[in-house]
Amino acid sequence: MSASIPLSHHRLSPAESAKRAAEFTAHLDARRTTRHFATDAVPREWIELAIRAAGTAPSGAHQQPWTFVAVSDPELKQRMREAAEDEERRFYAERITPEWRAALEPLGTDAVKTHLTDAPWVVVLFRQSYGLNADGSRQTFYYTQESCGIAAGFFIAAVHTMGLVTLTHTPSPMGFLGELLERPANEKAFLVMPVGYPAANAKVPALTRKSLADIAVFR
Repeated sequence: MSASIPLSHHRLSPAESAKRAAEFTAHLDARRTTRHFATDAVPREWIELAIRAAGTAPSGAHQQPWTFVAVSDPELKQRMREAAEDEERRFYAERITPEWRAALEPLGTDAVKTHLTDAPWVVVLFRQSYGLNADGSRQTFYYTQESCGIAAGFFIAAVHTMGLVTLTHTPSPMGFLGELLERPANEKAFLVMPVGYPAANAKVPALTRKSLADIAVFR
C-alpha cells in the first residue's frame, strides 16, 4: 500500500465559499467557443501552464493516461489542417447522417478548418489506451476516456482563465494525427484544441445553455 500524506485543506467561511462559487460560475458562464482566431503569438509558458493545470485532473488509478502535444510550427499546422480537411470532406460527403447534419447546422461547421492554421497553438490531447512497463510489456490502464475528458475540461478552464479562447475539434476519424505527430501505438488522438486570442471579428453561435432545472436533479 502506498504511503499517505495529510490533506492540505483550508476550510473557508460559508460566505467566502458562496462568493467563490458564484464568481467561478459566472467566470465559466462567460466562456464561449469560437472558430475565429487571431494569429497573434501566445507565449509557450502559458500553454505549459494550461497543460500543467490539466495534469492536475483526477484519473483512474492515478495513471494519468494523457499526452498533450502542443504544436506551433506553421508547416506542421498546415499539414495537420490539410489532413483534417481531407477527412472532414469525406465525412460531410459520405458519412454524416441527416440527423447529425441537422444537429451541426446551428454551429456553422463545415470541412474548412482555418482555426488549425490561424491559431498560434494547436494542442492535441492523446489518450494512452494502455501503459508500457520498463520491459516493454503492456500495463492495463483504467477509465482512460473519463480521465482524459476531465483533463480536457481543466485545460479549457485554464485557457479561458488566462483570457484566451479554444475550440474542441474532433476530425473524423483522427488516426492521421498519431502519424503526423509521431506518437506511439498506445496513444490515440482524443481531442484537438487550437488556442489563441479571438480574431477581432470573431463570431459565436447565438446559443443558450440549459438551465439548472434541465441538467440537475436533487433528491
